[in-house]
Amino acid sequence: MFEQFLACKQFAKWRDQMLKQALHNIRPERHGDLPRWQAALDALPPIVTKHKNYNASKISIGVASEISKADKQQLKNSLMVLHPWRKGPYELFGLHIDTEWRSERKWDRLAPHLPDLNEQNVLDVGCGNGYHCWRMLGSGANYVMGIDPSVKFLLQHQAINRYAQESRFDFLPLASEHLPNDFTYFDTVFSMGVLYHRRRPQAHLAELSNAMVSGGSLVLETLVVDEAPDGALVPEDRYAQMNNVWFIPTVSRLIEELTKANFSDIRCVNINETTLDEQRSTNWMTFHSLKNFLDPDDPSKTIEGYPRPKRAILIATKA
Repeated sequence: MFEQFLACKQFAKWRDQMLKQALHNIRPERHGDLPRWQAALDALPPIVTKHKNYNASKISIGVASEISKADKQQLKNSLMVLHPWRKGPYELFGLHIDTEWRSERKWDRLAPHLPDLNEQNVLDVGCGNGYHCWRMLGSGANYVMGIDPSVKFLLQHQAINRYAQESRFDFLPLASEHLPNDFTYFDTVFSMGVLYHRRRPQAHLAELSNAMVSGGSLVLETLVVDEAPDGALVPEDRYAQMNNVWFIPTVSRLIEELTKANFSDIRCVNINETTLDEQRSTNWMTFHSLKNFLDPDDPSKTIEGYPRPKRAILIATKA
């Protein structure tokens, strides 16, 4: 776990602080299901492969001819213990993990506008199980660190990496507020689907800036609305059944916030309404999904009466 992070001399200044927080976040007494999840990882069939493709819609590890029928069933059984699978898709030895989100669609919208990731050090804040981190490696990144406080996502990543054996990608169970204030290492920082969960958006933007080298690029994706009083929707209770949504800005308000945070060259490169084909329930995520969060009589609104989810992607430069 965290092999490159442990080995990299450049991280020595921050290593103890970050590892202490990471280990605190995954201590067994906080997660009653952790022994069951760990047992599922331990039960993964031991297969070695050289077949890896990080640059396609499905992150693909291994091929079907490398696994027996019995091992493929055991692989599926173990991975199902880590349900729900929200970000993907993945394919392991011909086993298709059909995740809730078709995350390749976000990547396809983003890719034409990305800064050049070739030989770059990249941080993905709120990375989920790491799908987009693999795509960053596929786009030439030298090293990717993904952070997300979810232990379930960490274990999903470990299951994938059990077969990928990728040393250029570390996943640390941290939130952005756990990063050191002077963590100025990364050429490009991604924050996708995080800002609206933060009570203090400026604090989150400062955390992202603090992790970037001067002149580095920020890729920010978040929920937006077309209009709202003071330029931001602040839900009274839930938004699309999420109870931790605090700040959904207009694009113009978002640009203002980025400017206040000392970002420059700010540009909105995409605005997209989330569709029922992009976010939906599957056999790998059997809980309610977007269809259940919309007003059945008026799907232009959430079940609470707010505007349907719409997301914008902005790219900016650290001044």
